Amino acid sequence: MTVVEAIVLGIVQGLTEFLPVSSTAHLRIVPALLGWRDPGAGFSAVIQCGTLVAVLAAMRRDVALLASGLVVGLRSGRPLARPESRVAILVVVGTLPIVIAGFVARDLIRTQFRDLHVVTAALLAATALMAAAETCCLWRSRRRRVAREGLAGVRIADGLAMGLAQALALVPGASRSGVTISSGMLAGLDRATSARFSFLLSLPAVAAAGLLEAWQQRREIFGTPGDAGATALGTLAACVVGYASIRWLLRLLTSHTLWPFIVYRLALAGLLAWSLRAGIVPASG
Repeated sequence: MTVVEAIVLGIVQGLTEFLPVSSTAHLRIVPALLGWRDPGAGFSAVIQCGTLVAVLAAMRRDVALLASGLVVGLRSGRPLARPESRVAILVVVGTLPIVIAGFVARDLIRTQFRDLHVVTAALLAATALMAAAETCCLWRSRRRRVAREGLAGVRIADGLAMGLAQALALVPGASRSGVTISSGMLAGLDRATSARFSFLLSLPAVAAAGLLEAWQQRREIFGTPGDAGATALGTLAACVVGYASIRWLLRLLTSHTLWPFIVYRLALAGLLAWSLRAGIVPASG
């Protein structure tokens, strides 16, 4: 992989990791459209570590609050009594489904799941979930039912539902943020709170996937000084762009809906389906 390809893909990763449009789908689609080879699930997981740093920087207050709350909760012997401690535990518990699913389906993630026909189907399926979440929010607002705001309003059922939904993001096109934010909204959280918990929930999963792939595919990703340098630059680009992206999205969701992203995803799925049918892009890398 060239330095230019790595930086471009890092920018794509940073732009799309937190937006509900699926970063893994874009990391699969963009190289196909530009005639580059598929960077692979390993490279995608490693440069996600750049967006992991972006989350830690953008949400450092939330992370510090949850960490200190967890310590206090464990020391008191009542870890679920304090909101901060409860949310921290839910982040850990909510990570288990994607860890288990990722281990079971690890071979599919690197092969069949990256087929562009699968990506198209995942784009459409997750878009339907997002549309259902927005429809549910509209139904609640018309009946003047107030959504729960703030991390203190996150319940155990919310964390479990969003954790299960996060496992769907193993399929490129599903979008980690899209399915988790939507599941949080369906559970009764407002958009901004769903997004905040979604980003916090991504921390352990992204860290584990990135470190595991970096170790298992170290020869392919870091085999030469050129490969290692390109990967490092791609990760740095993902970090810088990701930080700006997450700050923008958190502000956006306080007053806007997911419908623009829903329309974009439908257009992307349509373009991808047409490109596959016309033979413009190959289904596999």
